[in-house]
Amino acid sequence: MTQRPIPDKQRPANHGPKAAGRNRAALVIAAREIYAQYGLDAPLSAIARRAGVGQGVLYRHFPDRAAVATAVLEENVRQVEKAAATEDLAFAGILGVLTWHLTESAAFIGLLHADGAGRSGIRAYALALSERVERALRGHLPDGHRLGGADDLMLAVAMVSGAVTGPTREERERRALAAWRLLDVEVGPVRPFDG
Repeated sequence: MTQRPIPDKQRPANHGPKAAGRNRAALVIAAREIYAQYGLDAPLSAIARRAGVGQGVLYRHFPDRAAVATAVLEENVRQVEKAAATEDLAFAGILGVLTWHLTESAAFIGLLHADGAGRSGIRAYALALSERVERALRGHLPDGHRLGGADDLMLAVAMVSGAVTGPTREERERRALAAWRLLDVEVGPVRPFDG
């Protein structure tokens, strides 16, 4: 991925300890956006700026780059689990939520498939998160579905995640939906879970 300059935005005033929860949430959202645009090697200072906080606030919540990455992965999985816990959402709808997270967190695709020693702690955590995603999806998999085989479901997710490339979110979504179509799997609207 070619490095593009990261815009430098003005930081608002510090609101102190009472803003800790809001700051953490803003940092996770900012990290997802920055990583999707610039990759996992983007400067942490860019995440802090995007979140509207100083680097000290970032380091109070996340002591290192791995902690930021795992927080974003955790939030992605939590959203898929929430979607799966919704009674009225069918399997295709949950796949739509999962696909949204794959397209929004494209920089994490390499991380989820990496086996480099430098990121082995993140990889182990990512594998645990992957198991949670599989449990959430399997709970809604219709009987006799084409992905019902032992490894078929997560193999399909891995195949789709491998197709999620492109410079824009729209391009990544287009490719993800094309991959699901090639697998002959119906996907609901690609959107974040808002319930």
